[in-house]
Amino acid sequence: MAQNNRIIKGENGVRHPNIVIILADDMGYGDLQGYGGVANTPNLDALAAEGIKFTNCYAGAPNCSPSRVGLLTGRIPARAGMYSYRPPGSAMHLPDNEVTIAELLKPEGYQTAHFGKWHLSVLPQDEQLNQPQPHQQGFDYSLGTENNAEPSHLNPVNFIRNGVPIGEQEGYSCQLVANEVELWFEQKYEKEKPFFLYVAFHEPHAKVASPENLIANYPGYDKKTAEYFANIENMDLAAGRVLEALKSRGLDKNTMIFFASDNGPYRMGSQGELRGLKGEVYDGGIKVPGIFSYPGAFPGKREIETPIWFQDLLPTIGELTGAAIPSDRKYDGINLLPLLEGGEIERDKPMLWYFYRSSPELAMRKGDYMLLARAKDEMPRTHGITDKDMEFIKTIQPEFFELYNVVNDEGQQKDLSATEPEKLEEMKSAMVTLLEEVKEEGPNWEGLPKYKEKKANHNKPDEFKRNERRFLMKGKE
Repeated sequence: MAQNNRIIKGENGVRHPNIVIILADDMGYGDLQGYGGVANTPNLDALAAEGIKFTNCYAGAPNCSPSRVGLLTGRIPARAGMYSYRPPGSAMHLPDNEVTIAELLKPEGYQTAHFGKWHLSVLPQDEQLNQPQPHQQGFDYSLGTENNAEPSHLNPVNFIRNGVPIGEQEGYSCQLVANEVELWFEQKYEKEKPFFLYVAFHEPHAKVASPENLIANYPGYDKKTAEYFANIENMDLAAGRVLEALKSRGLDKNTMIFFASDNGPYRMGSQGELRGLKGEVYDGGIKVPGIFSYPGAFPGKREIETPIWFQDLLPTIGELTGAAIPSDRKYDGINLLPLLEGGEIERDKPMLWYFYRSSPELAMRKGDYMLLARAKDEMPRTHGITDKDMEFIKTIQPEFFELYNVVNDEGQQKDLSATEPEKLEEMKSAMVTLLEEVKEEGPNWEGLPKYKEKKANHNKPDEFKRNERRFLMKGKE
């Protein structure tokens, strides 16, 4: 392996950088104070101020499970067959042949641990489903939940530690996750080894529960809004504890930290000036806060406009640590190290989002432009994936297109498809080529619920019109 000058040499010889990924759940681009929000978020704001704040960071998908697949594998989620969120009992899951960041790092001697929301397979194991568990996806240690904290963030009952349910836990979910990170350092951390920690908070995903003393910090708002802001503040406090666990052990300077939200918000207003919400491929559903920190290697106190997305994490971490990235599959991210170290990058592949349940179903960022595309799909869709969805997923043909220059038009208000026909054709060609490749690779799940047995409450043409009414300053004729 070639010499990697980013691997720090200490008193005990070569020392790989530690890696920590911290994820919020359903938090909008405009929720942190550092991104124009209301909630008190001093810890994450300080991380952004001292580190690298990205203003064009994109999640892997507009909802939970596929976004996490993009984050951990470096691949468009549909390549792995994660076409939407994973409902309880679903046959859809992250296949065992996908390589996660944790699996990438283990051969390099890393300790690996997952804390919080999983949402990539059944948890704990179900003999009938028989889906890969966190330890089979590279995580030595795990405390988490299959999906959300239940019945809410307060006193959750569904945490699983290393495959074993641990019953009701007293406290708020984010603080319980921070407790476990501290416990891991006290009981499992081996000082001679580097580590990768994946800390996936449940907040502020509904059902929201927040401490009364934090709710009181927002007296000018209605109870529901105040509780939402308090929820984000509580998550920030928990994130601060994770950061302090590093700093108090002198680990912060040799640790690369990445913070983001898994997708856009469900709450109107939390998306900032962007168009769209969670579950939509307009920027409000996929653009999120993105913060890097690595005091030992990355120049700090910078704000960067260059677009990045979750799929860039795996190739970046592979280059940073010297870990070998498998050559037997297509990756959709690029190595960000030149940018993070103070230089520039040139993206040689577009960023594509494919979410069959929304309208538009497709978005692609290439340079300054975002192309959106929708099919003529008038079949009502169920919230969770069913057998009838697979045929559409594998055969979709986009027919209607919107083109935006998102540098000049952040809110995606002015469709340029009629006025820039050459750019439209260039973007369409790139989108169709990549889409066909992704459709071909994605698995065709068997054993999904029957469409006729589920409630089909997503009318895509109506939802498209609703987005226009909500977000366009002047609706289309």
